Amino acid sequence: MYSHDTFGLGHIRRSLAIARALRKVPATVLILTGSPLVGRFKIPRRVDFVRIPGMMKVTNEEYLPLSMKLEATEVVEIRKSIILSTAQAFCPDFFIVDKAPLGLKREVVETLHWMRDRLPTCTTILGLRDIMDGAQATIEDWEAKGIYGAMDVLYDEIWVYGDPSFYDPITEYRIPEGIARKVIFTGYIPRHVPSAVDVKSVRQELGLGPEEKMVLMTTGGGGDGYPVVNTFLKAFEEHRAPPSVRVVIVTGPFLSPTHFKDVERRCASLGFHLFRFHRFMERLIGAADVIVSMGGYNTVCEIISQQKPFLIIPRTVPREEQLIRAEVLCRRGFCEYLPPERLSAEAVYRKVEHLLENGTEVASKAGDFPFTALDVIRSRILENRQGARVQWA
Repeated sequence: MYSHDTFGLGHIRRSLAIARALRKVPATVLILTGSPLVGRFKIPRRVDFVRIPGMMKVTNEEYLPLSMKLEATEVVEIRKSIILSTAQAFCPDFFIVDKAPLGLKREVVETLHWMRDRLPTCTTILGLRDIMDGAQATIEDWEAKGIYGAMDVLYDEIWVYGDPSFYDPITEYRIPEGIARKVIFTGYIPRHVPSAVDVKSVRQELGLGPEEKMVLMTTGGGGDGYPVVNTFLKAFEEHRAPPSVRVVIVTGPFLSPTHFKDVERRCASLGFHLFRFHRFMERLIGAADVIVSMGGYNTVCEIISQQKPFLIIPRTVPREEQLIRAEVLCRRGFCEYLPPERLSAEAVYRKVEHLLENGTEVASKAGDFPFTALDVIRSRILENRQGARVQWA
């Protein structure tokens, strides 16, 4: 599995969720990742990772080395070499690329061509989240970068981790018929649900009484999360939480040091629990009564897996993915959300207050969510486990 991991935690969390499911096929899974935090996650048996030098996303098209004092082009060449060498040594039966068909700066293209030429038994798979971006922006980006051609030539299957009745990328992104035949809608990726013992333990660690309610605020990786955290904090600075409500904030490890100090000072004043990173987010989610998030794919799947009421405050820059997902899920009754034009501290407080009092109705919908991805993925692997490449008409 390849995951470029230049921003946030979503890619590696998604890859690990899939890897955990595939090891039971049984399969041995090796993840190529640029995530600087991969070692802080619990890596199960039969799964391991190769860490490639990290790159930091500055804009949609600009990346800089995360820590190496080299030119960006030099680091990309190192990453490209490690990816190819690892593939040649491992000789996989399946190669799954997460989200970026060409990889960072086309770094995975050489490996895909090598597999086509020298390892024809390997099935190449592109895994896409439910929503990439707004339709027109995605079409323009894919046309400019030759993504449609790469999907046609370099991949045997395209897995979309979503449901076409929610959002249909074939229609929205004008995927040509020949490529559309490769698309398999897996449904969404369910996440681990912690035991009651683990949840109780977390609540005890946080000092929560049995009658106290907990609000969890999380921004995923946190690199772009400060505006949302800031508004959330303002909401509780203007309206103090009731004595029976406790608040936990997980900023994400990529929040800037300056912003973290500001959040730390304000949380101390409010009596909030604060974490930069939590190794077992699913346990915190299990302990919460209401969750506020930005609506990233992985966080949404983690919350709905535990049937929790939640509020999405989506970002719209540099992509509209979170906004579109929030609109889709809210329209179907799975969550509440605040669009940018309605976002204020007052609105956030009122939404959280409403969910604390009426969240059961929203949470009850979660039982109908199409969490079929891991079963579909396992079946695809089992059907082709001999490594015979799928031939498309």
